[in-house]
Amino acid sequence: MTKKKKVKAFNTKKKHVPEANVIVQLQSKYETIDETKATKFKDLPLSSKTLKALAVNNYIEMTDIQRQSIGLALRGNDILGAAKTGSGKTLAFLIPVLEILYCKQWTRLDGLGALIITPTRELAYQIYETLRKVGQHHDISAGLIIGGKDLKFEKKRMDQCNIVICTPGRLLQHMDENPLFDCVNMQVLVLDEADRCLDMGFEKTMNSIIENLPPKRQTLLFSATQTKSVRDLARLSLKDPMYVSVHEHATHTTPEALQQSYVVCALEDKISMLWPGISMLALYVLFATDIASRGLDFPAVNWVVQMDCPEDVNAYIHRAGRTARFQRGGECLLVLLPSEEKMVEKLKERKIPISMIQINPNKLQSPQRKMEAFLARDVSLKESAQRAFITYIKSIFLMKDKEIFNVRALNTDSFAKSLGLAIPPRIRFLQRMEHKQQSFDKYTKEKGQLTVNDESNSDIHEQENANYHNHNAHKEREEKITSQILNPNNFTFDDSDDDNILTVKRKNINLDDIPIIDNDKKDENSNKKKPITKAAIAKKILRKKIVPNKKITFDEKGEELIDSSKVKISELARQYENEEDSGINIEIAKQILREEDKFDKQRFREKVKEKHRAEKRKLKAAKRKVEDKDDQEEMEDSADDHASESEQSELDLSWLPDPDKIYGKQQEKHEETLNASETEESEEESEIHRPPKRKLITQEKYKKKKKKPNIFVETDNIDLKADEELALQLLQG
Repeated sequence: MTKKKKVKAFNTKKKHVPEANVIVQLQSKYETIDETKATKFKDLPLSSKTLKALAVNNYIEMTDIQRQSIGLALRGNDILGAAKTGSGKTLAFLIPVLEILYCKQWTRLDGLGALIITPTRELAYQIYETLRKVGQHHDISAGLIIGGKDLKFEKKRMDQCNIVICTPGRLLQHMDENPLFDCVNMQVLVLDEADRCLDMGFEKTMNSIIENLPPKRQTLLFSATQTKSVRDLARLSLKDPMYVSVHEHATHTTPEALQQSYVVCALEDKISMLWPGISMLALYVLFATDIASRGLDFPAVNWVVQMDCPEDVNAYIHRAGRTARFQRGGECLLVLLPSEEKMVEKLKERKIPISMIQINPNKLQSPQRKMEAFLARDVSLKESAQRAFITYIKSIFLMKDKEIFNVRALNTDSFAKSLGLAIPPRIRFLQRMEHKQQSFDKYTKEKGQLTVNDESNSDIHEQENANYHNHNAHKEREEKITSQILNPNNFTFDDSDDDNILTVKRKNINLDDIPIIDNDKKDENSNKKKPITKAAIAKKILRKKIVPNKKITFDEKGEELIDSSKVKISELARQYENEEDSGINIEIAKQILREEDKFDKQRFREKVKEKHRAEKRKLKAAKRKVEDKDDQEEMEDSADDHASESEQSELDLSWLPDPDKIYGKQQEKHEETLNASETEESEEESEIHRPPKRKLITQEKYKKKKKKPNIFVETDNIDLKADEELALQLLQG
């Protein structure tokens, strides 16, 4: 038999290609990317890890901004990307960031490789979630650094993050305080909503951040309303940036599927227009501020109603962009006051199609009565309505475009009633503005009258001008200062107090230029002494080291009395207060609180002891009062007993005749009678003179004691009558 040849099985295993060779092949294809033909992500030279994650999350087709910007970013160009809201700008910079770090074989040991900065924490969180989806197969770590999170937790792990998504404030805090933060090797800087990050609100913070970043880096800027300011771009040190604006030549700036309308409505009718008035209608409403107007993707938002006119056209674009996102439809309604209709012209100049609609007044139902009842019932709700009223007036006043926003055109009384307020709150900052404006107008009017060139009164004017220059030379300085104070551009606002929101900031004012001169003596001393300035007075007070508004009390020995409720007692607290270093040390503050807490507890215990002492004193006083009352009653009883004894002692029987001489034979019989009476008397006296027991003697016994002496006297009277009768019989016999 012939032996059968063994057949080898087909080897299905692919040869392992080193990752370095794969990276070289991908980078060689970057220059051949054709943006006009590439429509899907798989058409781009991306790593298998990125393509797999995109497919799993159903990211297949590319948008216009993604198709035109990803290839340029992979080649290492700086990019200024501008596209409509909801056009997929997030993936347009996340994919290049992942690919750049992948091609450089970035690991956790290499530290920070990419920094993504956004203006709000909500947008930062949304970008972080998208990065987790598309970068789930990459061996790259990412961190979300925003306000409101645990700062200590972030500090310990900053050196382990390859991609950091952050807000400007928290990033600068780590740069200043965290020694583990190191951005020397950073490769890519991304600014999402770049125009907002670079505007006046974040100017100082962003300048400090940019100074700490390495100059050799790639910068990507994306926004729906991209900045074109040369000053902003110079701050970032961009190198030959590529401006990508896929919708610059489009018919409309906003999405095509967005239907936009506006309505003109009086200020007091806004609440009635928004109030549906239909009890069976279910509304799903989201009330949001401008914080939610940028970048956030809310699912299934059909309507965006802008109840107040936006600050500018860019703000309108971002607000309206919360609907009609990524080829979906939506509607937007803008509510304008009659004084704000000029905004429509500016919107149409920016290629925003918007049409006017009318509201049927018969469908409006005012909730004013219900709101008045609610505010009358709840004081806190009334205070909220008052704050809302003041805040709205303040926001209109602070708007830059005075052609559209005119605070004088608002009917504030009617607006307050529409909010349920029976009495409109006082708008104090406007009242102060009016007062300052009147003073300024009066001053300019008086100054204008002095400069009138009247030939008939030329001599008078010359004399007045001479006196003016001789005696009021300092007025020129005061005029300059007054003009600076009354300049509306110098006013700033403080949001911490609604009643005192207006403060004056003086620019380029030297206190030495404001003399304090006595008008009565200024002519005599003008050439002898220098005027005393406010700065000199302030320096003199500082040298004396006088602390203002401080009251010190002393005891009888001359020692200072310290109020522990207002002054720190512990030595640690006093040392900390005397230190000149700025800032707050949290650890030392905790120790101070613990030390002060000991004194507070001791002070509380002393208060409790003093309270107990007062209660004991009250009980002793009440007990002493009862005892005094009992003693007084005993004294009264003893006085009565003493009176009864004195009455008995005063009885004198010496006036009676001697019975031995008169009675004769009946002596024995009479002696027996006397002995019997003496026996009864002794018994009575012994009973009377016993030690008194006042608490056991009743009132009846007390009366009997007083009657016994009378009984004794009556007995004596009976014996006397018998003796008299006996004497008469003897005389007759």
